[in-house]
Amino acid sequence: MDENALCYESVAGLAARYRSGQLSPVRVTEAALARIEQYDGSLRAFVRVTRERALAEARAAEGELRAGHDRGPLHGIPYAAKDIFDVRGVPSMAGTRLRATHTAAEDCAAVRALARAGMVLLGKTHTVQFALGPVGINTDLGTPHNPWAVEHRAPGGSSSGSAVAVAGGLAVMALGSDTGGSVRIPAALCGIVGLKTTVGRVSRAGVYPLSWLLDSVGPLARTVEDAALTYAAIQGPDDADDSTHGVAPADVLAGLRAGVRGLRLAVCESVVFDGAHPEVVQAIAAAADVLKALGATVERRRVPEVEETGADADRLLLSPVEACHVNAHYLDHQFEALDPVVRTRMISGRQMLAPAYVAALRRMAERRRRLLDTLRDVDAVLAPTVPVPAEPVADMATLDAYQRLAPKYSRNTSLGNFLNLCAVSVPCGFSAEGLPIGLMVHAKPFQEDVALRVAYAYEHATDWHRRHPALDWAASAG
Repeated sequence: MDENALCYESVAGLAARYRSGQLSPVRVTEAALARIEQYDGSLRAFVRVTRERALAEARAAEGELRAGHDRGPLHGIPYAAKDIFDVRGVPSMAGTRLRATHTAAEDCAAVRALARAGMVLLGKTHTVQFALGPVGINTDLGTPHNPWAVEHRAPGGSSSGSAVAVAGGLAVMALGSDTGGSVRIPAALCGIVGLKTTVGRVSRAGVYPLSWLLDSVGPLARTVEDAALTYAAIQGPDDADDSTHGVAPADVLAGLRAGVRGLRLAVCESVVFDGAHPEVVQAIAAAADVLKALGATVERRRVPEVEETGADADRLLLSPVEACHVNAHYLDHQFEALDPVVRTRMISGRQMLAPAYVAALRRMAERRRRLLDTLRDVDAVLAPTVPVPAEPVADMATLDAYQRLAPKYSRNTSLGNFLNLCAVSVPCGFSAEGLPIGLMVHAKPFQEDVALRVAYAYEHATDWHRRHPALDWAASAG
């Protein structure tokens, strides 16, 4: 198997080759480390590579598999984690040099879960400062380069480095977090799969917080099956995160290949298509046709709760309210050292008075209740993940330009966060410039199995996920 094919192999593919003796965890890990060295000088996906830990974990996995101790499909698979996830002995910088000395004493819950599954941690990936930004720009530590274009295009945020690492073949899977779209946006812009889990499904213990109300943990992966396998390993209750209390693990693998025949899908009308690029609109329509041909009932439907949430300006202050509490020290004592975009968004949280905050929470809770009734006869909702393909980073070089262009990146995704839906972004096409387009499949709270099932059926009826970026430019520049 040549190295280029190896670097884009899926979790399931690697697992099968491990067990047949064709490949070993050490070889695959060494190939990933070599590819990081070759390309990451240009892609800038990683903020830190944990080479020694990766090789030690790969050797341990290889020894266990040879001895017949098989931990499951993730055993020996190399992955990366966004740099808000605590990794023992490594700084948790959260996208800023201001936290360069904040070394984690232990792994976070998600990394521990993947260690139990036998995965191999390659390192930590870049993020937007304090994970607050949908475009992926970081003026402090550097902005990862979307691998689909020689020109520096938006990678999506805030799990920017995680998406670039997977799309560029540097890691098989990467962990991200999603508060307003931070898994799905970069997944869509970089042409991979991203799973936004329901809050309460996966422990956030040991993950630097942005919003306790909305933060969720999920994987960015090459295929829907890879995302499902990772999700199955990291889900479950954790005493250290009370949002997970009483939420039993769910089997998302049993029905993954069940298809969509008999499912009722709705293409969400109104705000999610406002201002959308014509190529994005066409790609979503074509994706709906594919699902209809597979046996699903597909209809266009207004969802009032989506429209109301999109029109509620106060929703945009909920995360900043919590973010400015978490980061009060930096706002009060190191304000000028913060990214101008991040500090502007974060400080807006101090403008919201307590009565307005409570009223916004009550409106959100009421819409969540009504939405379940609106969708009582719908299994999943379809929409563009991001209404435009990745734009040049240079177009957002000033604060004014960023504030004008950036909101459209998170508009569609954030609606799902506020309405407590789970979702999968899956590749569904490319623009004329060769930039990826993502289809978002929303399902009801705690129905990740449904969202993954629909996404899997669509993925296996198309070949978008089999396309990979040409990185000759990155190798020569790196």
